[in-house]
Amino acid sequence: MFSNKDLRKLIIPLFIEQLLVMLVGMADTFIVSYAGESAVSGVSLVNSFNTVIIYLFTALASGGAVIISQYIGSSNTHNARKSAGQLLMISTVISIIISAIILVLNRSLLKLLFGKVEADVMDACITYLRISAFSFPMLSIYNSGAALCRSIGKTKITMYISTAANIINIIGNLIGVFVLHAGVAGVAYPTLIARTFSAIAITVYCFVHSQDIKYTVCSIFTWDSDLLKRILHIAIPNGVENGIHQLVKVALSSLTALFGTYQIAANGVAQSIWSFAGMTGLAMAPVFTTVIGQCMGAQDINAANYYFKKLSKISFALSVGWNGIILALTPLFIRYFSLSAETRDLVVFLVLLNNIFNGLFYPFAGPFGNGLRAAGDVRFSMFVTVFLTVFGRLLFSYIFMIICDLGVVGIPLGIGLDLLIRGSIFIIRYKSQKWTKFKLI
Repeated sequence: MFSNKDLRKLIIPLFIEQLLVMLVGMADTFIVSYAGESAVSGVSLVNSFNTVIIYLFTALASGGAVIISQYIGSSNTHNARKSAGQLLMISTVISIIISAIILVLNRSLLKLLFGKVEADVMDACITYLRISAFSFPMLSIYNSGAALCRSIGKTKITMYISTAANIINIIGNLIGVFVLHAGVAGVAYPTLIARTFSAIAITVYCFVHSQDIKYTVCSIFTWDSDLLKRILHIAIPNGVENGIHQLVKVALSSLTALFGTYQIAANGVAQSIWSFAGMTGLAMAPVFTTVIGQCMGAQDINAANYYFKKLSKISFALSVGWNGIILALTPLFIRYFSLSAETRDLVVFLVLLNNIFNGLFYPFAGPFGNGLRAAGDVRFSMFVTVFLTVFGRLLFSYIFMIICDLGVVGIPLGIGLDLLIRGSIFIIRYKSQKWTKFKLI
């Protein structure tokens, strides 16, 4: 069903897109720093909240991508189109409701989340959150279109649109901060403009240029309870997983505050490098969704087994190679940070630990799990991920950090054990073939 050329067309654009997002994120942070300390604080605080919302939209899009892929695999073009339209509709409705709630309750919400921060920081938070709220429907519309494009193998489209949107965002930030001196608004409005561009561009493509599987007015402006249940059956567990993951991430960050300044700084720098190390897994996840989803939609178990093994080998090779490259470049990265020698040494050690675990185990704990979800094995994947994130990642990290007195070194050790155990369980589940018994469409 998928030749090596087909797989390259899926994987390479997704990897480039992930790399671009990471690089632009660093550029954004750099530019925002020139808007003042209150602006940086406000943006960073609100972004921690915005990340939860973004993961919600990502979960919805993932649910839609699985259903669309399975209908494509079964050659049911009509329901694939209808699923794409229903995904766009429900994502837009939910995002508008969320945006309206935030616009009405933004000040109360921020006080509840962040307590009594300084007045200028709170003002920055409110400004950034209000403008961000207007962009949420645009983000959900883009994610819905991206899910459709990835399901039909058009990952180059999302790469091109993401590239253009990120260029718009950076240029807008430069103008907003250095020309207009607009502070927080100077970095918030470019994000709104970039997301609006992305939403319009991908929607036009999905209406006009996409081939058999495309948006239709009829599929969008209807309410198909059966299709929506199928989409939400995937999306809700995925959203729960992502939500728990973020909460545990916040909890681990709070634990680092118990240690010295140099450990906190080293962990912060190391985490930014870790995000680059995990890129191959993020790029391979939608590949598993598309390929395994289409195989299962065609009820071709042999093909699904074949591509599980093939994609796992590709994912493992890419992960080991990329983590090795990032580790080799880490000493060069940290030369540009104003850090003490002790902190730099700790950063390198943290990256070494993380990249060993990430390179070897994340391909099976992350994207491999997406393959199981694409086959319909959703509840098992959710239970394993949630349980191990809380009682594995968080608990192990606490034991290593506090009880074993290893400080922030305990974080990559705890994460590594989580990935090892989760990946092992997913492999055992795959070998049991129980994932072949589910039926989504």
